Amino acid sequence: MTSPLRLGIAGLGTVGAGVVKIVAGKADLLSARAGRPVEITAVSARSRDKDRGVDLSSYAWEDDPVALATRDDVDVFVELMGGEAGAAKAATEAALKAGKDVVTANKAMLAIHGQALAETAEAAGHVIRFEAAVAGGIPVVKGLTEGLAGNDILRVMGVMNGTCNYILTRMEAEGLGYNVLFEEAGKLGYLEADPTLDVGGIDAGHKLALLASIAFGTKVDFEGVELEGIDRVTLEDIRHAADMGFRIKLLGVAQRSGRGLEQRMRPCLVPATSPLGQLEGGTNMVVIEGDEVGQIVLRGAGAGEGPTASAVLSDIMDIARGDRISTFGQPAASLVTPIRAQSAVAAPYYLRLELEDKPGALAKVASVLGDAGVSIDRMRQYGHEDASAPVLIVTHKAARNAIDTALEALPKTGVVLGDPVALRIEAD
Repeated sequence: MTSPLRLGIAGLGTVGAGVVKIVAGKADLLSARAGRPVEITAVSARSRDKDRGVDLSSYAWEDDPVALATRDDVDVFVELMGGEAGAAKAATEAALKAGKDVVTANKAMLAIHGQALAETAEAAGHVIRFEAAVAGGIPVVKGLTEGLAGNDILRVMGVMNGTCNYILTRMEAEGLGYNVLFEEAGKLGYLEADPTLDVGGIDAGHKLALLASIAFGTKVDFEGVELEGIDRVTLEDIRHAADMGFRIKLLGVAQRSGRGLEQRMRPCLVPATSPLGQLEGGTNMVVIEGDEVGQIVLRGAGAGEGPTASAVLSDIMDIARGDRISTFGQPAASLVTPIRAQSAVAAPYYLRLELEDKPGALAKVASVLGDAGVSIDRMRQYGHEDASAPVLIVTHKAARNAIDTALEALPKTGVVLGDPVALRIEAD
């Protein structure tokens, strides 16, 4: 009989426990599909005594994940601890140096240290697989590295953080403000220990940086991702967007143009009738455009025990079958340092302003926009009962730097109250 593939799992939280359940409960199915048995030999976590809803008694226990990663009876180190550095990085490096393959769900570690780890793995003839690090159960990494390998990728975009999509869609459906739903998401356990990772766009930015590396053959450049969270999106913005046929999403976009590589994770308006516009709740969606295949849409659960554990198993099964693929789809040594685009491809923008209710206010706003090179497509002023008036403007296509110039100048007019809000409109 072919020798079993032996797993060492570090991290027994929701995802780790889910992986144990699949391996233990579907042993015959996995063996048939992999052509060899897949089994767990050892595990590691912070506490031995915690009830995780799975039987761990038949597995060796290591308190130190580095010790687990270097055990002789472990072929694949499965890193599910999380964290940019610390124990996760140390154990991953130890596993590679000890001759192990690695499967991880750790987007932060790969977004920051992915290039170095990939070089270490490939120099030793081993692999790092990370399907579970991006969009939960959606097979987007495999889609880019394998299914679309014959395409030049033109653009990758999507909703990659279910918590943000949950908050935004609940704001619209229930008429509740951001702060109320932020608290609700926390109580439901949807937020990271550091909630800014979710609502600040950082978590989704990590994922976008990884997909951009695969799509465009570049070294992972998380620092090049423009980040803006959803905390400034108001219920009024959501309602106004709906009036104009749009919905607001925290949207990640990576594309390469003559300006260089654009990577941005920002709240955007998308057509309400588009696949992205119809996305509800905690679901994720990734849209990929290739020169040969055109546009494809991948949609599914972006987090949770079952979907993420399923993604982990997909990587484990590839290794069990003997499939060997470079971490980011091509040898790490061939990845190039990306040239960061100094300005994004022009697009229409939604602007929300609060104006003092006095003659000439709109004229001053129009003058500032014109001086910045921003032309108005349509404008709407809402009724008011006090000394200020909300005004919404949709621009024609404009460069982001022109919008930023206008945003800096508008408060100096003496008629704009508070900080203006600008959201890009992704029409396609």
